[in-house]
Amino acid sequence: MIRRILISCGIAFVTLVANAAPDDSIKVVKGQVSDYYITVTHERIVKGRVLDKNHQPLEGATVMFFASPMHSTTARDGSFAIKGADNDIHLYVYYPGKKIVNKILALDENNLDIVMEDEAHKATAVRRPAQATRWYDPQAPLSRTFCNPVNISYNFEPFNNNVRPNGSFRSSADPMAVEYKGEYFLFSTNQGGFHYSKNLVDWEFVPASFQRKPTDDDQCAPAAYVSGDTLFYTGSTYEGLAVWYSTHPKTGRFKRAIEKNVLPSWDPCLFLDDDGRLYLYYGSSNEYPLKAVELDRNDFYPVSKIHDVMMLRPEEHGWERFGMNNDDEVTLRPFTEGAYMTKHNGKYYFQYGAPGTEFKVYADGVYVSDSPLGPFTYQKHNPMSYKPGGYVQGSGHGGTFCDVKGNYWHVSTCMLSLKYKFERRIGLYPVAFDGDGVMYSSSAFGDYPNWAEPMDIKKPADRFTGWMLLSYQKPVEVSSIDSIYTAANLTDESMRTYWAARSGNPGEWAQVDLGAVKTVRAIQLNFYDHKATQHNRAMDIYHQYRVYASEDGKSWTLVVDKSDSDKDCPHDYIELSEPLRTRYLKYENVHMPTGHVAMSGFRVFGNGDGDAPQTVKGLTVKRDKKDRRSAFISWQPDTDAYGYNIYYGIAPDKMYNAITVLGQTEYDFRGLDADTEYYFTIEALNENGRSPLCKTLKY
Repeated sequence: MIRRILISCGIAFVTLVANAAPDDSIKVVKGQVSDYYITVTHERIVKGRVLDKNHQPLEGATVMFFASPMHSTTARDGSFAIKGADNDIHLYVYYPGKKIVNKILALDENNLDIVMEDEAHKATAVRRPAQATRWYDPQAPLSRTFCNPVNISYNFEPFNNNVRPNGSFRSSADPMAVEYKGEYFLFSTNQGGFHYSKNLVDWEFVPASFQRKPTDDDQCAPAAYVSGDTLFYTGSTYEGLAVWYSTHPKTGRFKRAIEKNVLPSWDPCLFLDDDGRLYLYYGSSNEYPLKAVELDRNDFYPVSKIHDVMMLRPEEHGWERFGMNNDDEVTLRPFTEGAYMTKHNGKYYFQYGAPGTEFKVYADGVYVSDSPLGPFTYQKHNPMSYKPGGYVQGSGHGGTFCDVKGNYWHVSTCMLSLKYKFERRIGLYPVAFDGDGVMYSSSAFGDYPNWAEPMDIKKPADRFTGWMLLSYQKPVEVSSIDSIYTAANLTDESMRTYWAARSGNPGEWAQVDLGAVKTVRAIQLNFYDHKATQHNRAMDIYHQYRVYASEDGKSWTLVVDKSDSDKDCPHDYIELSEPLRTRYLKYENVHMPTGHVAMSGFRVFGNGDGDAPQTVKGLTVKRDKKDRRSAFISWQPDTDAYGYNIYYGIAPDKMYNAITVLGQTEYDFRGLDADTEYYFTIEALNENGRSPLCKTLKY
């Protein structure tokens, strides 16, 4: 039965309604405007006594229900009576000098005695500044190198249908960047703002949200460009979206240049040519081509015909085929999206992503033209941005920008797709144009330490520091394990597996044994969101920890102290100030932002004391005669190698793309263009270095 109270014009009417909703409630209508229900519950009285360990009564103890204002204070005889509801079963009891009682009651448990144990209150450890060591100074960290994924404060997905089945997770994708007043501004999907950096290593976040509903993404696949001292900014839209502008973007405040874009410009790119004319490139579909149009700079209204730039041709371009390994031509046609434009030496390089963001083969291709509106010609070297192997996989839907030294970079989307297919990260890769005008990037060591923007390096491959991976498949010990998320996942070089501790408490730890004393130059701690409860952006998210080193596993030395950090660093990368000789490295948690302590990779870089591997023998490429988009590649194993880089390209001096293979001596390659002849070579990798390249093969 529901007791209904109708309140109107100061007069209350109470009615009894039979056969109504099963739960009792009161419907209240105030002035015929408000309309809401007040739940009516059955009262429940819990009685008892609070006693010390000698069963003497404790007067003045506080008895309370969890998440409730209900409190009761014990009398001289220790007795209490607390009023609650049917579902109030979680009881707390507090008394000075005693352990807090945290008791779950049975539904029919209404009378009980509570015995409290003695406990001396332990104050929280005194906060102190993090200690500087020979290897790391928290006040002056080295910023010469970086390691993908980019270590930005990836936002948590809003509380929408993406996260409800599998728990909260971080994600960002569809990045682009611009240089503005000597700094680099990085824009990407659903961040509630953007990031900026002075060196492409240390990134700061600027809140600048345009989110309208709690479950909405903020800005999907945003676009930005710089004109003079003004930065313009917009996002993906089918229904019309503002174009904002600012001359002080780090304030997070923007004005509207226009209220709504008139075109359905999903995945937009705004390109300002050096003659002052503005162009829009856009589209995201597996059925329709990507588009190009000139805009009026005053009101962003289209002033030219809308041109079809390109569609995918997976029947010719193997890397455009759908599937995790370009191996699914049944489920869906592949998707093209992420239009981007770069002008170099009078040529227009139109970039596009394919075949799907949830795949390791996600990549960016290039078409070239003498005009911003085309016609465009498919570049023979494709894809331009490609990374199907290694710890970081996928390099699609990105943007290319030039640093202050004249060097090009490409930011792109990396696949994670563990909790949800659109769970993603961001990678940064050096780009160049060769003497024939071919646009290419270098990703052979794209998830190893690379020299960053402060170094003026013209050849992308020279960005690699030479610091090898020391942690692959090394033994790991941990403080605790939650379910199937075991310690071995820390060193398996997969971002899609992770170790999780039983809690997020201080003191949870993980320890890697490098097998022998080696020279460590950098460490990357890749945290993961296990049983996290955060949704969307918050400004109190940060990681705190310490890293210790030992040569014998018994005597430990502090190497990195981030125990008072306020930085959110989900893929924290630390370049050591000087080489560290050690066998063991130990991570110790101080504070996790949310959920349990969890990491997908405890990655260690440096060099061993032995020899680099020998030249790989027996490289064989068997190109499929019936489908020249595919080839089966194999080679003889090298017992001294942990992995290999397969290089291929359209000429012996243009083998720009690389495929990293770990623990295998074969690769099923489905990313070739049917009508193109390719050149192949391979190198072996171990902890001491790289082998010479083997003899080049042509197929």
